[in-house]
Amino acid sequence: MKQVYLIAYPTGKIYVGKDSVGSYRYYGSPDMETVNADFAKLPIEIRHDYTIRKQILWESADASEAELAAKEVEFIRKYKSNDPSVGYNRWPKYRD
Repeated sequence: MKQVYLIAYPTGKIYVGKDSVGSYRYYGSPDMETVNADFAKLPIEIRHDYTIRKQILWESADASEAELAAKEVEFIRKYKSNDPSVGYNRWPKYRD
């Protein structure tokens, strides 16, 4: 099952990603240095006890890889997760 998902972090930022096999354990690959820098700014209580939420935005059993990639970009733009103030996606480059 191909999926596009949204990850919500306790930092208040999001990440939109895709998964070609529909693994419910996969949480994407945002830049960990950026995520860690944001986590370092959180109060210690939150850093010691937090929740990361994964929301499936779209899925298909028969979509091609090209369709999956197009859907991922569509949702990145829709949620503006490529805007550094909103999310952790760095591609496609954010344009105001």
